[in-house]
Amino acid sequence: METLFRKIKTLLPRPVFRLLQKPYHFLLAYAAAVIYWFPGRNLTVIGVTGTKGKTTVVALVHEVLSASDMPVMSASSLRFRIGAIETQNTLKMTMPGRFFIQRLLRRAVTAGCRYAVLEVTSQGIAQCRHRGIPFAGAVMTNVAPEHIESHGGFEPYLRAKLDLFWRLPRKGAAIINRDDPQWRRFSAATSAHKIFYGKDGITIGGKQWKITDVAIEKDGMMFSIAGVAVRSALLGAFNFSNVLAAVAVGLSHSIALERIATAIARVTGVPGRMEFVARGPVAVVVDYAHTPDSLEAVYAFLSKNAKRKTKNAKLICVLGAAGGGRDMWKRLAFGKIAAKYCDEIILTNEDPYDEDPMMILADIETGIPTNSKQQTAALRTILDRGEAIKTALGSARSGDTVVITGKGAEPWIMGPQGSKLPWDDRAVAREALDCRASITPIPS
Repeated sequence: METLFRKIKTLLPRPVFRLLQKPYHFLLAYAAAVIYWFPGRNLTVIGVTGTKGKTTVVALVHEVLSASDMPVMSASSLRFRIGAIETQNTLKMTMPGRFFIQRLLRRAVTAGCRYAVLEVTSQGIAQCRHRGIPFAGAVMTNVAPEHIESHGGFEPYLRAKLDLFWRLPRKGAAIINRDDPQWRRFSAATSAHKIFYGKDGITIGGKQWKITDVAIEKDGMMFSIAGVAVRSALLGAFNFSNVLAAVAVGLSHSIALERIATAIARVTGVPGRMEFVARGPVAVVVDYAHTPDSLEAVYAFLSKNAKRKTKNAKLICVLGAAGGGRDMWKRLAFGKIAAKYCDEIILTNEDPYDEDPMMILADIETGIPTNSKQQTAALRTILDRGEAIKTALGSARSGDTVVITGKGAEPWIMGPQGSKLPWDDRAVAREALDCRASITPIPS
């Protein structure tokens, strides 16, 4: 059936397909749901949407809902999990196609799962991949400019996110980050039960759960909620919000706070998200950061930590940007942010698609002020990503931190005409570290 739909798409002239695009995507989604007998009707399906933090929230919510002693299915840009069975997401798609998702949901039903947690993207919503799935709940993490070219502006991008909340049933749950400037738009978009979370606490109906004793440390965080201590090994203040989202989901499903806290503590890290490949004497970190906000949050956290250890410690970044016309405006912003926080900058290839990778790096370089120290010996362009990582590690000294951003745990570098080069920043870094006896990589 999927092949037939795609064949019809190739036969239609492009102007005609543009007119029929929305019905085409909807029919494809509906056909997938019919073929797999609407498996979502036998599950409590929760969607997680936003610009940043979706993958981490999915991982946390999976553990929290598992505390209900029922198998949980989840799908994110990183992996697909059905109970204890886990497979890597190698599709280079955060939200897979409709037939893939429906097949996954059917497998979850067969495995006896009660919950399904899905990472839901704006592009997936625009292509109706969420249709035919009866979402009982939705989590909003945060909203910032992203995929602007493909949506035609920030407002269409925001409306795509809101669509998930518009379609929630009255008895559903809308879990909204009240610290985000767009929270009122999400609140107004739904008639479902509203649950708000933020630095001041979690509100469910008329009850407020106060957050106290917040401590964000170099090795994790802790806080108290209603007298229960919650500890997480996740790093950075930006992950505080992600943890609160998962706590809110757990409370909305009447899971005891003590069990929620235990589940949160089990998530010691998320692959490719502030993942330490080595901790000393040189720290090596791989992170997926691919928006200006997330890049700045990562650099700020690591710079502060490095200076805390050694006054003259350097932050060395390996930095690139996606090609294919994807959010080109971010490139200049990346350069500015790197110049603000990093002592050495190595620009390198990321996912060029059909663009000239050197032009992408030139765009990033335009954001680095001409009078900055990085415009002299501290700025290098090394197109080969593996060589760039090795060079960064080679120039690091005791107390320094090397941060490699953009890909996280992604298994490919995307090249011209859809080509895929097998890749793993973490594996490349570990291999380079093996050549430096003074730095011991953390086992994978």
